[in-house]
Amino acid sequence: MLLAKIGVSLLTLGLLYNSVFAAPDTAAAWRQLVASTLSGAGRGPVLAALALVPLNWGLEAWKWQLLARHLEPGHSFGRSLRAVLLGLTLGFATPNRVGDYAARILELHARRRLEAVGAVFLGRYAQLVATVLAGGAGLLYFLVRFYLGGYPAAQAGVLVAGGLVGALALLPFYQSRLLLAALALVRPLRRFRRYLAVMPTYSAAELHAVLGISGLRYAVFCGQFLLLLYAYGVRGALGPAVAAVAGTFLFKSLVPSLNALADVGVRELSATHLFGLLGQPALPVLSASLSLWVVNIALPSALGLLLLPGLRVLREKNAR
Repeated sequence: MLLAKIGVSLLTLGLLYNSVFAAPDTAAAWRQLVASTLSGAGRGPVLAALALVPLNWGLEAWKWQLLARHLEPGHSFGRSLRAVLLGLTLGFATPNRVGDYAARILELHARRRLEAVGAVFLGRYAQLVATVLAGGAGLLYFLVRFYLGGYPAAQAGVLVAGGLVGALALLPFYQSRLLLAALALVRPLRRFRRYLAVMPTYSAAELHAVLGISGLRYAVFCGQFLLLLYAYGVRGALGPAVAAVAGTFLFKSLVPSLNALADVGVRELSATHLFGLLGQPALPVLSASLSLWVVNIALPSALGLLLLPGLRVLREKNAR
């Protein structure tokens, strides 16, 4: 599995290099593009995207607070925000960001840490559901417009298939008992049932709230991407641009990665391909996508380093 992930990451970065960086004078053109953006009309959209960073991670903290309060009724927003930022930092260099689980779990009291695994999974799965629903709609747009034109039966088929995929994505979220039953049928996966056993104890109202916050957060980072695209000079109809952004995030979520750095190649390759279908040049799209990674992942991860000494498990160890 590790070798497969390394292979996917190297292949993605290689394709990205071949499609963008192999062009002559790319470095000079990139420097000129970034300089003109930060010093000209693009500065306003960049600052607007930066201003949305606290909202992005604040919504994630709010979602985690709702999930954690189910385990610890007095869990505060401040503790949730600290756990989210610490999780972002620890997840920066861990496969599939498992450090995010560790930080949130260790911020809870020891007696509830086993159940917290299921709570973290539920929050991450809610975000995945939002990504699949929006991203699936975005990819359907590209399939119908660019690949299935003149084939109405095929268009109807992919639309039905897209609806089924969306329904299947929602099913484990609202019917988690079915997920636990499925895990019981596969011997290697049975050990995970005890970690996820807390999921069916969340009420429908709590699940609605968690999914709603996930949707709001999805809208925020989509808006950030669109602002950065505009800053770097990408112009075009809003609808197709939103579809390309949604498709980009879906590809990034579905491809397994070694760490947050490997995510960069997946997102950038997806973005340049989808926007290329819309007739947009690769370099501004690549710049916007890299900038999104810097403002949403790299900078908050650096902030999380400052909070690391305050991790609950370290405070408990020092108190002994």
